[in-house]
Amino acid sequence: MTKLQEHKPRGRGGASPAMPAAGGNLTTGAAADARAARQARLRGILRRIPGWLRRTWVLLLRWVLRPAGRWLDRRRLGLRRRWRTSLQFRTVLVTLLIAFIALVGVGAYLSSQIANGLFQERLQQAKQESSRGISQVQESFDNAQLSDVPAASTYVRDTLKLLEVGGADDTRRYLMVLVPGQNNSLFVATVSSGGITPAIIPDQLRTAVQGHSGQYWQSISLSAGSSEEHPALAVGSNVNLLGTHYELYLIYDLNNAQVTLNYIQSVLWLGGGILLLLFGGIALYVTRNVVLPISQAAAVSEKLASGQLQERMVVRGEDEVARLASSFNRMANSLQEQITQLATLSHMQQSFVSDVSHELRTPLTTVRMAAEVLFDARDSFDPVNKRSAELLYHQVERFQALLADLLEISRFDAGAAVLDAEPGDIFAVIHNVMEGAHPLAEQCGSVLTVAGSTEKYGSVVDMDPRRIDRILRNLVVNALEHGDGKPVELFVASDADTIAVAVRDHGIGMSADEVTRAFDRFWRADPARARTTGGSGLGLAIATEDSRLHGGLLEAWGKPGVGSCFRLTLPRRSGTAPGPSPVGLPPGGDDDASGNLHLTGELVPAVDFESNITGAEPISGRTVL
Repeated sequence: MTKLQEHKPRGRGGASPAMPAAGGNLTTGAAADARAARQARLRGILRRIPGWLRRTWVLLLRWVLRPAGRWLDRRRLGLRRRWRTSLQFRTVLVTLLIAFIALVGVGAYLSSQIANGLFQERLQQAKQESSRGISQVQESFDNAQLSDVPAASTYVRDTLKLLEVGGADDTRRYLMVLVPGQNNSLFVATVSSGGITPAIIPDQLRTAVQGHSGQYWQSISLSAGSSEEHPALAVGSNVNLLGTHYELYLIYDLNNAQVTLNYIQSVLWLGGGILLLLFGGIALYVTRNVVLPISQAAAVSEKLASGQLQERMVVRGEDEVARLASSFNRMANSLQEQITQLATLSHMQQSFVSDVSHELRTPLTTVRMAAEVLFDARDSFDPVNKRSAELLYHQVERFQALLADLLEISRFDAGAAVLDAEPGDIFAVIHNVMEGAHPLAEQCGSVLTVAGSTEKYGSVVDMDPRRIDRILRNLVVNALEHGDGKPVELFVASDADTIAVAVRDHGIGMSADEVTRAFDRFWRADPARARTTGGSGLGLAIATEDSRLHGGLLEAWGKPGVGSCFRLTLPRRSGTAPGPSPVGLPPGGDDDASGNLHLTGELVPAVDFESNITGAEPISGRTVL
């Protein structure tokens, strides 16, 4: 307070007013606080600047590298796909890789051999020149008559200058150094040429020269400028002048040999690169000439498989590829002729069956009417004629069923079959089928049961009731005929998109070969056709066509001695593809995705089954006929 008041103007009469002084103190303190706050903010900003710069740098790197990474990913995926799908790409790439490895190996070996040869040649030359030059120097030193140091120094320089000339390499330099540990008063200081100093001589070489007679050498690096170094060779020997021993070194610059080696290496690598490109071009040309016809053959084969039987390969030249194309074309011609013949025969067969079936309908109707009259009057006949009337009636019935099957197959072949689909309850069709199969079940001694699991999704499906009835009736009748009097079970299940019905018997079963042929036309599991209730062999073929017309699938399973199972899978809505079947094949087997389908509900007499069927309420339970 005192210091601040000493600098304030005093009031009238020498009094110091209190309020102005106090106001001045407050103003000065606020300014100091503001400056401190600004400095603190500035320091905070300066501290945050490195973090901002780092984040900006990271974001910039991401912005730059992310597109590059995506581009590299696309290229990598493209190369991987090309490697998998292109024989030519794989062949050329492998050829280039093998050629590159071979060229690198051969080039490295040749370069090493050439470098070693150049070095050995230059080394032998340097050793011979050094031996001759040092011998001359030693002989000159032995004949010297010197009495003072200046004369000795002059004599040594004049003698050593002779070493700079006379060699094959005009860059030869010398260095003579006094061997340490001698007390002779007459000695010459270090003498050198070309700026050579004892520092460039390795200690190992100096030790060998100081302690032994003879010639020693070692590779060194020779400075040729501020940053350039040349390979060099130092050859040293111990010489004697007036009883004082010296180290004498001859330095050989090997830069010319290095330049020669570099040139040879560049020529080798350039030639290797040209050979690599040449190998790649040769591999590309050869593989293209081989792979291109194969690709054309594959394309033509795909077109032939799709029905374009007129497609052929182009034949060029007379080599192996041309013979392959000719053979392929002959094969295609043969296949086209055979397929055309088979198509013609099939068309003729279909036309024949259709025509004969239609032509037989009128006389068969007349014969049936006569057979019915005789059958109705059979009680008035004698036993022999009565039996004949009954046989005639039943055989006419079977003949009429066969004729109906032939007519139906001819409609499928002609593409005239039409689906009359409408929403309906599958259990209503099952009831009609079971009611119609009741007499046969009693005759065979089999029990028909139904297991349903449709409570959640219902049993309504878009279907043609007449065709679904025909499919299920055929499956049930076949199961009763081949069931050996054992129970026959119907399994019904549904999900959100699919409904399935499986008919399972426990009779003689089928082998794997019989399962594959079960849907062939005119094929029966019993070749002798001994079963009296057997049909024409067209039932399952017609059932298959009916299921395909619905967009569904009819499948078979069988095992000898265990039984067989046929499963019909239908889409719930017409025009859609069916999903996985909710009923296994066989139900409860290893491939049953829904697990075992348990029988639920109470036993229902056959006479009460129809009353339980309604158009809106699906039936789920067990029915015994």
